[in-house]
Amino acid sequence: MNSWKLKEIVVMSVLSVVFAVVYLAFLPVGKILVGFFGPIGYDLIFGIWCIVSIIAAYIIRKPGAAFLSETIAAAVEVLLGNAVGPMLLVSGMIQGLGAESAFAMTRYKRYDLFTLMLAGVMAAVFSFVWGYFLSGYAALSTGYVAAMFIARMISGAIISGVAGKALSDALAKTGVLSSFALGKEHRRKHAA
Repeated sequence: MNSWKLKEIVVMSVLSVVFAVVYLAFLPVGKILVGFFGPIGYDLIFGIWCIVSIIAAYIIRKPGAAFLSETIAAAVEVLLGNAVGPMLLVSGMIQGLGAESAFAMTRYKRYDLFTLMLAGVMAAVFSFVWGYFLSGYAALSTGYVAAMFIARMISGAIISGVAGKALSDALAKTGVLSSFALGKEHRRKHAA
């Protein structure tokens, strides 16, 4: 039941490549926000960099989808020339583990809006802990770091969770996901 089908691997891989490009496209947006708001600028839109893990898990609904999709996206970003380099792969794996942890908490049985938002929050939490040590957040004031953390969690919930669900549901409505778990769920809901 949990074995992966070739079409699931292909869709997850395609999503990962597409979102690796999206992630790179949002780096300048993050830099502009940092210019206006300081380091918290990235946290305001951080959820965009975790969205593929939520979309892949929501569509495929198999253990590992969140982790693998985020890891592949990070690897593609590195290959496309992200300035962070190979260390980005570790960041992608950590974000993917965060999202994966939310689905694991439900034993991979719940894919409702709350769970998708939780996955976005957990990706934000895992990545923030990693970033705290890697990026020297300890040098910032406690209040500012707390604001960064809250902004990142909200962004994870809204951009990764809510927007990820909306994008996936819109894709499912087209019928292209009819043979995937999400597509089958949509057919059942609309047949009733």
